[in-house]
Amino acid sequence: MRRRIQKDAGALPRGIAPQRPRLVRTAARGVRAPLAAVRVAGTLEFPIQTFPSCLPGVDGKESPRNSQDLWGFGCELAMVAWQKDDGAKRLLQLILLHTAWEVGSGHLHYSVPEESQHGSFVGRIAQDLGLEVSELVPRMFRIVSKGQEEHFQVNMQNGILFVNSRIDREDLCAKNVDCAIHLEVIVDKPLRVFHVEVEIKDINDNAPVFSVHEQVLAISESRVAGSRFLLAGASDADTAANALITYKLSPNDYFVLDSGSEEDQSKSPVLVLKVQLDREETPLHRLLLMATDGGKPQLSGTVQLVINVLDANDNLPVFNQSVYRVKLLENTANGTLVIKLNATDLDEGINKEISYFFSNNVPSSFTKVFSINSKTGELRVFGKVDFEDVNLYDLQIVAEDKGNPTLSGHCKVRIEILDMNDNAPEVTVSSLSVPVPENSPPGTVVALISISDRDSGVNGQVTCSVWPSGLPFKLTSTFKNYYSLVLAEPLDRERAAEYNLVVFAQDQGDPPLSSSSSLVVPISDVNDNAPTFAQPSYTIFVKENNPPGVHIFTMSASDPDVAENALISYWLDEKQWPLSSYISVHSESGKLYALQPLDYEEVKLLEFQVRAKDAGLPSLCGNVTVQVFVLDENDNTPAVSGPTEDTPTLVKFPVAAGHVLGKIHALDADSGYNAWLRYELYDATSSPWRVGLYSGEISTARPLEEAEGSNIQSLLVLVKDHGKPVLSTTATFSVSLVATAQAVQSDARLSRTVGNAKPLADTANLYLIIAICSVSSLFLLVILVYVALRCQSQTKEEMMYGPGTATLVCASEVGSWSYSNRHSHILAGVSGEPGAKSDLMVFSPNIPVLAESGKELVLNAAGQVIFKAVCRYQLQRIPVTTNQVL
Repeated sequence: MRRRIQKDAGALPRGIAPQRPRLVRTAARGVRAPLAAVRVAGTLEFPIQTFPSCLPGVDGKESPRNSQDLWGFGCELAMVAWQKDDGAKRLLQLILLHTAWEVGSGHLHYSVPEESQHGSFVGRIAQDLGLEVSELVPRMFRIVSKGQEEHFQVNMQNGILFVNSRIDREDLCAKNVDCAIHLEVIVDKPLRVFHVEVEIKDINDNAPVFSVHEQVLAISESRVAGSRFLLAGASDADTAANALITYKLSPNDYFVLDSGSEEDQSKSPVLVLKVQLDREETPLHRLLLMATDGGKPQLSGTVQLVINVLDANDNLPVFNQSVYRVKLLENTANGTLVIKLNATDLDEGINKEISYFFSNNVPSSFTKVFSINSKTGELRVFGKVDFEDVNLYDLQIVAEDKGNPTLSGHCKVRIEILDMNDNAPEVTVSSLSVPVPENSPPGTVVALISISDRDSGVNGQVTCSVWPSGLPFKLTSTFKNYYSLVLAEPLDRERAAEYNLVVFAQDQGDPPLSSSSSLVVPISDVNDNAPTFAQPSYTIFVKENNPPGVHIFTMSASDPDVAENALISYWLDEKQWPLSSYISVHSESGKLYALQPLDYEEVKLLEFQVRAKDAGLPSLCGNVTVQVFVLDENDNTPAVSGPTEDTPTLVKFPVAAGHVLGKIHALDADSGYNAWLRYELYDATSSPWRVGLYSGEISTARPLEEAEGSNIQSLLVLVKDHGKPVLSTTATFSVSLVATAQAVQSDARLSRTVGNAKPLADTANLYLIIAICSVSSLFLLVILVYVALRCQSQTKEEMMYGPGTATLVCASEVGSWSYSNRHSHILAGVSGEPGAKSDLMVFSPNIPVLAESGKELVLNAAGQVIFKAVCRYQLQRIPVTTNQVL
């Protein structure tokens, strides 16, 4: 934004008193609005704010004023123009629209004169960019000057751009009319780039300089009035008006000066003969040629002209044109003919022979590019022709004859160099923000890229793209050949941890040239994946009576994240049941340990959840259900209950074979085969008794007569289970054999002692049958209600298993078989809510089925194979509340 105050010679409009200019600032976001120049009454050109608060009737308030600012004066004049002149209103509105458009362009323009001292004020760059001074350091405010030394710096305390080092415009831009330093202002959080152009104003600090201190001319006296003689002109390193040179010749009677036409910018001085010379009267003329530039103050230089008046050759070579214009492609090969010059001389003999050469005005750098044949006048390419170095050559050519004295003519050859597409685009990555978090939203800026091409026109127009396609990145143009590499879609580090991409730039020349730059964009991990187990649940079988602290299983969870986001720790979820006394898990390895020996008769199933948590922030968890089934070992011997040896069973003669005397009742706390009992007589070789193999019923093996005599016999019955190893116990069954008379007496005694025993036993059996039927009916009702509720339930309830009792009895024609009546406990840790439901679990013994379904092959006492009906029991869960008593 250019800020200037220009004052004409006229006075201020009537009614406006001179005031010190004031600065009017915008109220929006602390940004100084751009200034526009407005002419009022044709006398004063001043800056005004384009913010609406400077105009009456827009927001109803005046902008705040500061007596220290320069621009408030312009605002007051603009308000006067607004009130008094309709034309000024329309002009001001157009300027406001134009300036508001410039505000959106994001491009700042300053100007500063060359040779400014260190610390010279350039502009309030922070304020003009809409940045607070307090933001400069936290947002890493910095200036990048491409390919140049740091001529400017910014004061981080006040946001002022100032001159850092001496600037010589002539060294920086040579003779170019436009001279500017392009700066890139970069701030972070968020990352933004601004473009600032500082124009270097030329000052008149170089005086015109002649290439020689003395110019010697030889002029024949035969030259007629009006003859022209080319002089070596002066050069001025400045530009524009400061380099506009005018020449002045010291007063004399013979010569005048012609500095050339206004169209000829070189304005080489030409000495014109006003009156024909007379060598005999004045053989030597000394003149002073002064060159003055157009700067303020004006600077000048002089050269001494020494003119020798000669006699003889009085015709000079003449070109058919004064200016030759040629177009030449750059990179033309050496030796290529540019143009063939031809000058003619009306003299004859040696005075007509012409030689061609460059004038002293031609810079030495030009003579390294082109050469001229002194005899033929052919101008050829001698060095490298590069459009990017010099695109226009002005060559002064002199044609000189060989007379005595020599005469010469001159012409100008203007060679315009045409651009060719000989420069590939250059790709520069000025900022790269890596690694990129995988949760970065689309639109995040990853890198800032600038593209440059030294060619011009179509050859310098560049298109930019990213290869390969399909990557989650795209290029967006920010300003001319500046691009931002931004995210086009979300990232996933688990799918791709790093991207290798190539930024490809290609111009539109023929043939097109291209270049590329490779970028590696790593993706940083974010904890977005919870640990997962290989399967939803695990079933573990552990034999009872295990050693304390034994390792029973290893849990393993995986996390596709990396580093601490994939560091997993394990623990048990103990919300409902205290499992810490039974099971523990190692937090790092996930190994499960049984802390104490497990007893199948007390705990048959441990059900719990193992949780896996990573170390990310925030941490994520996964869980899995683990069921530990305790396997039964044969560690309990059968226990016998019922009649003993102290109460013998009376048997009256005669006794038929197969008469049942009684039954041995035994139970085994184990289950399955370990609780399947069989009965044997300890010595059955000659005994008249036998015992049911699985029923335990004692009966006669053969008929007994009175002849065998009355006595008391004790039968030793061996009770064994089917476990490995086999455990057994013994039971004694006493039998008293009596004759018929003794039986009558025994019956009489028994009727007197226990006369009411049988009625009492019958009554007890009746009550027992009624109780069993009632419990069975209630149990069946509960089952039906539970099934109905479960069918209507919409969500699956989490179950836990509580303590229960399972006593199963199966009867057959050969006796009865009973299952363990010990309490079975099943611990679970699935739900931690109070009042959750538990299930009554009933297990069935593992009775081998050898034949048809529901029957088992057994051997009777006679060794014959018979079918025996067996009872099947299925595992069933009856949901009850935790405080329900079965």
